[in-house]
Amino acid sequence: MSDIIEYRELVQEALRGVVHAVIAEVADTGALPGAHHFYVAFRTDHPETIISERLRERYPQEMTIVIQHQFWDLKVDDDKFEITLSFDNQPETLTIPFVAIKNFFDPSVRFGLQFSPEEDEEADEAALESRDLQSPLEDQETADEEDSAEAQKTGEVVSLDQFRKK
Repeated sequence: MSDIIEYRELVQEALRGVVHAVIAEVADTGALPGAHHFYVAFRTDHPETIISERLRERYPQEMTIVIQHQFWDLKVDDDKFEITLSFDNQPETLTIPFVAIKNFFDPSVRFGLQFSPEEDEEADEAALESRDLQSPLEDQETADEEDSAEAQKTGEVVSLDQFRKK
């Protein structure tokens, strides 16, 4: 078990849960409510993304789809969704893992989410590990030591009663 809480990863996972819930709601009802429609940008080079070779050649790294009026067979699993869309009047079934999504945008309500690419997260983690970070507890200890040193210099006595909860 790691001794570091991966907050960035937890937030990314929670936000992907929002996308999952929205797409699952559309799958359950079979239609988008009101004027809602979605732009979903995703990594086509993600190992779990399933698209035709024709689309992969056209979009080797990233692709943006629009889920609006014409979509079929929308199915949502815990970790991915499947949708059939028309490209050049040919139906194509796409399987998109939620971890491959880079951007989600609903322009009807100006709501959007942007996700960190996995390689950027790895670079951020490496940068954090290489830095000498001081914990908030260490910061507080340093501040307490400075306050104590200052109090000793001036000869002041500080009562702890003012800091106690009543």
